[in-house]
Amino acid sequence: MTTKAFKRLNILLGTLCLLSFSSTLYAQTSIAILDFELSDVTLAPNIPTEINRTASIKGMLEGELKRAGYKIIEINSTAQIEANGGFGYLFNHNDVAADLAKKSGADYVLVGRLHKPSYLFAYLMGHLIKTDTGGLIENYIVETKGSDKKLTLKAVETLASKLDNNLDKIYITPPPSRTVRH
Repeated sequence: MTTKAFKRLNILLGTLCLLSFSSTLYAQTSIAILDFELSDVTLAPNIPTEINRTASIKGMLEGELKRAGYKIIEINSTAQIEANGGFGYLFNHNDVAADLAKKSGADYVLVGRLHKPSYLFAYLMGHLIKTDTGGLIENYIVETKGSDKKLTLKAVETLASKLDNNLDKIYITPPPSRTVRH
């Protein structure tokens, strides 16, 4: 082999190694976010505004994580309903939630709940689960005051930041002056 051919071979091998390394480095972490459940234990539970607020959390969280660079995996709602044995089942059965998300190709799944013990505050709660093991990575609780959309979004941003701390550490919390997205 000539010196020129040897140099070309080294350049080719170096390029292949670099491409292989960079594709591994930039592989997107995928996460499935299940529909949040409402656990409203106030004297007037499950009013339409709380049901709507709870339904909006998943979309807000997906938007925050997409903006940071995470790959969001959609779970068929029929499959989620079929896997759910009743209120709180997926929240309390990490293995079932992990299996559901793993079938869709997600690396992680977040099972969430909005727990409302009072009219003055509520808690965004979530379990981050690794789909290949079914193991709980972290349990999150974020307090939010009132039911204003801006305050709910701030709680979602805090939850996204906490999730990111256990994952890729790429999320940047937006400045406070941001408007609410739908």
